[in-house]
Amino acid sequence: MKKALTTKQLALCGVMAALICVLTIFPHIPLGSGYIHLGDGMILLGVMLLGPLGIPAAAVGSMLADLLVFPSYAPITFVVKGLVALVAWLLYRKENIARTLLAFALAEAVMVAGYFVYEWIVVPEYAVADILGNTIQAVAGVALGIAFTYAVPRLEKLAK
Repeated sequence: MKKALTTKQLALCGVMAALICVLTIFPHIPLGSGYIHLGDGMILLGVMLLGPLGIPAAAVGSMLADLLVFPSYAPITFVVKGLVALVAWLLYRKENIARTLLAFALAEAVMVAGYFVYEWIVVPEYAVADILGNTIQAVAGVALGIAFTYAVPRLEKLAK
């Protein structure tokens, strides 16, 4: 029988989704058809703090941001950012910074590839042009995620 989620776990998932949403929208730097933001770093933090609950937090928080800014991207963002969190969660190892860097880099590569495939099908004129912006976004997300690894032990203590 599966163990039910606690109220605290659900609340933390909701708070992380809200943080991902807000930091995806504010602050941001427009680039190509999208923008560079802090949301991906928050997704990686969510995975480090919440484990598998970081996946729905990432998918929902990112989708909500797109509903407010780029509504047509909301469904694909739900899928892509959920996959980013899934890959990060599957590969992340707290005690190994090299493995963490690899996990985050592969997770963000999923983001770049996911949006490329979507745009290639739906809006092909943006697909190639947005690779650079999405790659810059990915690098920023990885850098922020790695920076957060140093804050995670303190944040875990607060969450208990």
